[in-house]
Amino acid sequence: MNDPHVPRKRPDAASGDHTAVQLVRVIDQSVEQLWATIESLERLQPRNLEQFRVSLFGSSRVDPGQPLYAEVRKLAELLSAAGCEIITGGGAGLMQAANEGASHGGITGPAEGGGLPVRLVSGSEIRPFVERIYRHRTFFSRLHHFVRLSSAFVVFPGGLGSTLEAMMIWQLLQVHHLPPTPFILYGEHWDGLLAWMKDTIIAGGFANPEDLQIPLRVDSVDEAAAVILTALREFRAARGA
Repeated sequence: MNDPHVPRKRPDAASGDHTAVQLVRVIDQSVEQLWATIESLERLQPRNLEQFRVSLFGSSRVDPGQPLYAEVRKLAELLSAAGCEIITGGGAGLMQAANEGASHGGITGPAEGGGLPVRLVSGSEIRPFVERIYRHRTFFSRLHHFVRLSSAFVVFPGGLGSTLEAMMIWQLLQVHHLPPTPFILYGEHWDGLLAWMKDTIIAGGFANPEDLQIPLRVDSVDEAAAVILTALREFRAARGA
């Protein structure tokens, strides 16, 4: 029986703190080693595109009855029929519109210059018109996968997610971590961002004037399709197809 007059030994707080610090250090070292491994794999297997793929970004909050939904579906259908693989996040709204258009674009199996649509998803929900799925546990690995797979990017109106994707691609092109690649901003939705870039970022000396020329602003499906199909022809010519 414990003697009530003998004080119990308290846990050593300093020892507990030391253990926590060691644990954090081990975790930090593991994460650092993981990123070093990823970078090594990038060097061993550089971005080498075998297919011409187009990533279509946009809001998940646009309903099928809205005009923008039909425009996205039409562009995806045109590009898919021409032999492009279409990549989306696999969600609702404009992503579903692109999935639907790609599925109706005439490609029903692997083909020269094309194939089944690709969906990069971070959740467990499977949307209609989704054929090939790559699941990601983090948003960051998903964005990285978009970049590695794509020969062109089109960003339709959207919210924070679409803006993040647009800015990441813009910055990678700015610092030449991507080769010259079609990067299209679709619609007047992006005019405010471009004006802010010009009036604040460029005017303030935080970027070069030529950086503002990296994205191409278009207003129609035909404009976007013309840019991408020109790039597709160049892609095939370079490969002797």
